[in-house]
Amino acid sequence: MKKKAAEKAKPAKRSQAAKDPNKPMRPPSSFFDFMEEFMKTFKEKNYNNKSVYVVGKTGGDKWKILSEAKKAPNVAKANKIKSEYNSKMNAYNKKQVNTIAIYEEILK
Repeated sequence: MKKKAAEKAKPAKRSQAAKDPNKPMRPPSSFFDFMEEFMKTFKEKNYNNKSVYVVGKTGGDKWKILSEAKKAPNVAKANKIKSEYNSKMNAYNKKQVNTIAIYEEILK
């Protein structure tokens, strides 16, 4: 016996949780720091090129062939930004825990 379309239950779609505007944004990696600089120089030399693919592919290839010594400034900058992000996240998480504790006290 075939079931009617109305009888077939489809699972309800989940809505995405609202993002907290106070939560710190994740820092870019050393590669993205490199790409920011690379895109500026690439666009100056190749101002007629409008393709994002070409810029990304060329930047990725150049990043792969760079030595660790030449990557070091980007890695150091990324590590510095990441440590700042970690401290901001620790403060944010402590604030969240305190907020939850306050609400639990109110509910008691």
